[in-house]
Amino acid sequence: MKIGLDIMGGDFAPKATVLGAIEAQKALLPGQKIVLFGDKDQALPLISENGIDPDVFEYVQTKEMIGMGEHAAKAVLQKPTSSISLGFQYLKDGQIDAFSSAGNTGAMLVGAMFSVKPVAGVIRPAIATNVPKLKSGFGIMLDVGANADCKPEVLAQFGILGSLYAEHVYHVHNPKVALMNIGEEEEKGNVLTQA
Repeated sequence: MKIGLDIMGGDFAPKATVLGAIEAQKALLPGQKIVLFGDKDQALPLISENGIDPDVFEYVQTKEMIGMGEHAAKAVLQKPTSSISLGFQYLKDGQIDAFSSAGNTGAMLVGAMFSVKPVAGVIRPAIATNVPKLKSGFGIMLDVGANADCKPEVLAQFGILGSLYAEHVYHVHNPKVALMNIGEEEEKGNVLTQA
């Protein structure tokens, strides 16, 4: 399994992402490899400073990146050699098995929609995260940042996706599904939750 990582995206990149890749590399099993997408010239000194053999990683060289403030769709189209765009191209072509970035969330959504394509019937992908529960265990929350304004059918589908994720990945039988807003004040939330 090859896991692609955009080392140019996110706060404090590439230092934070390269250091994260080094830590993740230590936990990999035989046959698993991390492929770093970004500026190899910036990555190599960080890897060497930490006493790691640079050959434990594969590299896809690019100096181009999509900034956090850039318009996602335009940036993906106008920067086909950016670390995010190349990561999704490699994923689409089967050269890597997974791709991750702490960079521009919108660009990740666009990349997922147009390079990899969603599962048939899925209207929009969602970002999921585990959140701790008060008493014990955790819940799965989605969407946590990919979509600013969703129609009711998309929210319903997020519930189904989250439920399937909980059942198949964490073996939770009949998981509870709920809708959460960002506050109780009337002016908070998107158009749908204010209605």
